Amino acid sequence: MTARIEIINPRTGLADYAIAPLSPDDLAALATRMRAAQAGWAARPIEERGAILKRLGAAITRHREALTAALCADTGRAGISRMEVDSIAGMLARWATSAPELVARHSITGFQTGHPTIETDLRLVPYPLVGVISPWNFPLILALIDAIPALMAGCAALVKPSEVTPRFIRPFMAALAEVPELADVLVLTEGDGATGAALVPLVDYVAFTGSVATGRKVGEAAARAFIPASLELGGKDPFIVLASADPEAAARTALRASVVNTGQACQSIERIYVAREIAEPFITALVREAEAVRLNYPDINQGDIGPFIFARQAEIAQAHIDQAVASGARVLTGGQVETLGGGKYLRPTVLVDVTPDMDVITQESFGPILPVTVVASPDEAIALANDSEFGLSGAVYAGTLDEAEAVGRQLKVGGVSLNDGSLTAIVWETEKSSFGLSGMGPSRMGDSGLLRFFRRQAIIRQRGTPLPLAAYGEGQSA
Repeated sequence: MTARIEIINPRTGLADYAIAPLSPDDLAALATRMRAAQAGWAARPIEERGAILKRLGAAITRHREALTAALCADTGRAGISRMEVDSIAGMLARWATSAPELVARHSITGFQTGHPTIETDLRLVPYPLVGVISPWNFPLILALIDAIPALMAGCAALVKPSEVTPRFIRPFMAALAEVPELADVLVLTEGDGATGAALVPLVDYVAFTGSVATGRKVGEAAARAFIPASLELGGKDPFIVLASADPEAAARTALRASVVNTGQACQSIERIYVAREIAEPFITALVREAEAVRLNYPDINQGDIGPFIFARQAEIAQAHIDQAVASGARVLTGGQVETLGGGKYLRPTVLVDVTPDMDVITQESFGPILPVTVVASPDEAIALANDSEFGLSGAVYAGTLDEAEAVGRQLKVGGVSLNDGSLTAIVWETEKSSFGLSGMGPSRMGDSGLLRFFRRQAIIRQRGTPLPLAAYGEGQSA
């Protein structure tokens, strides 16, 4: 093992936990063992794999209290921690139910080609070992969102969660121990960035969720290893409010879609463009809604939002606010990171008089910051919303869904919420691509969430007489 790494509690600011990453040699040995076990796992009928994964869901339910407690310590929040744990059994059941039909539909037998004597089969062949590198904002869900469909496909899955939030790993592995069939095909391992870097060349496919900067490194490492990658990266999601919208309803939705999980979600609303005709009542309502939000301090079980999970992110958010103010923006509410009990908190912050070059508009803040720009027309809103390196998702609020959709179809983002916000966080059935720097590779949503973990093998049968060399000889007419 390598040196132990101390872990900071986001509510106290104190190091109260430690992890012991595997050495590179031990990590390589683990990958070898998992690769060897994968063949037996893939040989099981897909329905059997699904039944085993449902048993994992039951084991997680039995370990619910320990997992929830670990996630609360990891993230400084309670309600969403419980939701994370409770969602996993449903995620497992969904893939266990849908995967067999999906694989059957995409496995083609006896396809007649354009050659009368030649037919083909299409086989789906799972990648032996999938590596998953997951982030700190939703530690459990995002550790498993790629691993579960990979397992259903017949792959083994080696997961390296963030070193910022590793406490849940040990209770999860205790639950996993109750399903021995998964012992060597699903492993969550402790580690930091060095562990993630060492993991990439050991696997056959890598799925990464995190920042653009680290995603670039993962993508480059995957290219060097000549393996495919799915990269789910940052966002700077716009929220457009048209003149026909109910300003108070739009404000409530924008606030919620921005500050859930303290804004620490890639699909959080981070930019608002509101029509001039309703700007005043909208901003008034937004400030009122923001000021009503309660911190979950000192009681983790009370309030609406928690501390920053990662203290460095609090520094980034404050720097974005300070830069905006120094450049002429006005803070209508919030605006200052507070230290409470050692944790870093930011009350929802509404900014006006922002300009397109400010960091609160161009860079991912990953905090509860709502910069508002007043626009003269839908075309101006669309142009400003699309003026971004990011393109994860966005939202449009209008008097009717048809009007919202007409604008939403013009946004250069992978998912558009109409008369709501951040719906991509709860709707998993539809595929979406990440535009711009928000990601690369197949979608983790919809059918692609499973199918990306297969290579395609064509079985080509010649039922007639193979062509002789003479058929390709010189002088043959076209």
